[in-house]
Amino acid sequence: MEYVKTRTIMTKSDKGSHWFGIDYHMNLYKGCSYGCIYCDSRSDAYHIENFDVVRSKENALKILEEELSSKQYKGVVSFGTLSDPYNKEEEMYEITRGALELIKKYEFGVSIDTKSDLILRDVDLLKEIQEKNNVIIKISVTTYEDELSRVLEPHVISSTRRFEVLNILRKNGIYAGILMTPVLPFITDSEDNIKTIVSKACENKAKFVYTKMGMTLRRRAREYYYEQIDKLYPGLSFDYKSVYEKNVVVNPLKYKDLLEIFVNECNKYHVLCDMSEIIQDYKRKIPTREQISLF
Repeated sequence: MEYVKTRTIMTKSDKGSHWFGIDYHMNLYKGCSYGCIYCDSRSDAYHIENFDVVRSKENALKILEEELSSKQYKGVVSFGTLSDPYNKEEEMYEITRGALELIKKYEFGVSIDTKSDLILRDVDLLKEIQEKNNVIIKISVTTYEDELSRVLEPHVISSTRRFEVLNILRKNGIYAGILMTPVLPFITDSEDNIKTIVSKACENKAKFVYTKMGMTLRRRAREYYYEQIDKLYPGLSFDYKSVYEKNVVVNPLKYKDLLEIFVNECNKYHVLCDMSEIIQDYKRKIPTREQISLF
């Protein structure tokens, strides 16, 4: 595997803790081999060339340990905001597992976004981390239909398997739920899809389902997405261009109605869907080193 040079691994969240209570961001890999046609990480904003080729960062775990040992606040470290931490390369190199070992050692919390069942390999570490700090796992599901998932996310496990992964995590006492994002206009923005994802999440003991009910189409990612959807649905890109022009944030035409349906379904199944409530539910206050020293 190719390695790229880097000076830092962790960065402080520029959104504060408003996005799932995340305090630090971390991406151990650059690029992703899953081939999801809608991935925002392909955009110019993130400067990742040859996105379909997975690379890691040189001396990633050494740098990470130095950073963890120097931080005063043992906050929640986010894995996978740009590249899934459980890509196929992780099976061999175990860089994500090594990072979790360090997270456990220095008693930080962890937030993980993934579409992979490889996360089940690390259930032991997640349980140990959760004993001392906060853990939240977000399993990404775009559609409940396995056949549709295969064309939108060609190298990812089925949606059915992802719900099974959620169920196993929950049976092990790990705080986990569904990230229903993106919602693709004209493709996955149906009432049936939204209701079924919420009901399947509930069946598999999800603590939450969260969505922004739309998608992001930035430069370069937009062109790639249009090219791919025209292969699947000839001419569909014309509908996008007609309705949304060059909007970066793209919401379904029935955005308000679908969002209301989503919230009502979550309330019906007693599953959290509000960001502030999710954060409050999973995140306990962790003292700083200065506060610990007073004891």
